[in-house]
Amino acid sequence: MKLTTITQITLDGVVQGNGGASEEDRRHGFERGGWALGAGDDETRAFITETYQRADAFLFGRRTYELFAGAWGPSTHPIGVALNAAPKYVASATLAEAHWAGTTVLGGDLASAVAELKARPGGELQVHGSGTLVRWLLAHGLVDELTLLVVPVILGQGARLFPETGPDLALDVVESRVDTKGVSVQVHRPAGRPRYATA
Repeated sequence: MKLTTITQITLDGVVQGNGGASEEDRRHGFERGGWALGAGDDETRAFITETYQRADAFLFGRRTYELFAGAWGPSTHPIGVALNAAPKYVASATLAEAHWAGTTVLGGDLASAVAELKARPGGELQVHGSGTLVRWLLAHGLVDELTLLVVPVILGQGARLFPETGPDLALDVVESRVDTKGVSVQVHRPAGRPRYATA
């Protein structure tokens, strides 16, 4: 399976607390939750729904898993139907048992577990949200495609997708468009390390 990540992100790189409930993530004094509420036009919302529907499996970090389990299981919305029908995996060293049907907890050697999932037949193993997990997957070279839904807002606080210092990564642009509300949909594929100018 191809591992793809789908992330709503601000112009200043924040991924924390994007959802409709402004109280969903108040870690480290974060007060600006719900910034993605109402963002994107009908075409972008359809793109998001279709993305979920083409997944063969889902991989989550613990926090996103718990938010999604509470919001989508059970659900008659097309996104909820897709989530409930597909196998779900949660990367966690602290979660002992998963209560959302069809979920397997991945503990121990996460890199090997994810590589094993990727080696299985199928189309896409999707990661939605899960900023900490996405950072880890990128650092370990496990991401095949990175989709960013960039919301035109600057928050000035909150957890960012890309760390201030970390591994460098060149990206090939697969798709890029801006919707009528200014949300940019960018699809990238990792392409090794960037090239730097020499003296």
